[in-house]
Amino acid sequence: MIELVDIYKSFEGKEVLRGVNLKVEKGESVVVIGGSGSGKSVLLKHIIGLLKPDRGTVIIDSTDLSQLNADDLNEIRKKFGMLFQAAALFDSMSVWENVGFGLKRHTHMSDTDIKEAAVQKLKMVGLVGIEDVMPSELSGGMRKRVGLARAIAMEPEILLYDEPTTGLDPIMADAINDLIIEMREKLNVTSVAITHDMKSAYKIADTIAMLYNGVIIARGKTEEIKNTSDPVVRQFIEGRAVGPIHLEGIERR
Repeated sequence: MIELVDIYKSFEGKEVLRGVNLKVEKGESVVVIGGSGSGKSVLLKHIIGLLKPDRGTVIIDSTDLSQLNADDLNEIRKKFGMLFQAAALFDSMSVWENVGFGLKRHTHMSDTDIKEAAVQKLKMVGLVGIEDVMPSELSGGMRKRVGLARAIAMEPEILLYDEPTTGLDPIMADAINDLIIEMREKLNVTSVAITHDMKSAYKIADTIAMLYNGVIIARGKTEEIKNTSDPVVRQFIEGRAVGPIHLEGIERR
């Protein structure tokens, strides 16, 4: 359903992606791991068409994004829902207005129907009775759940997750992981998540891919990644400071 073919991307002369190849099958849950600044978010933005590669091809459901005009690209984006790292809620809108934002923008539904749909999606993520609350009144975990309700509001075929557990305590992080699994099972969606949280990656992934030095250096089922002999992957998944991965700004002793 998703295929990145030889993707290159630079910013101000600095190469971030250096020939990324990644395929995600329909219904699959793929987690891309990698260190901070490794290009994970850049990769995600290519999938949804927010960035265009300097070279290479992004294919969504057999459609080459580079061949689309702005209107067609907006149409194909309707296949996507995205949970942003900090939830990215609009502080000036109530919870239900946030959840129904895409419905307001892309459909002819009345506000009454949009609110009803928003309440239903909020129930799916375990939130009841908060539709009229403002985002500033919510905890971090609740904001993430509202962000997830918004991501599924238009019943997408593909869900993208940008560091879904960042900033959450371990219990709430696990609850979000459970929700991600539940949404996949209930909605039968294809999922791509980026994270450096290995506990989350092991729980939600069918397949894990590691991005390092601008390329995917390893891809496999969860157990294959857990048992890899690749020294770079092992250092990352074990969270060790000592190893082949260079730590910028940290002096080795």
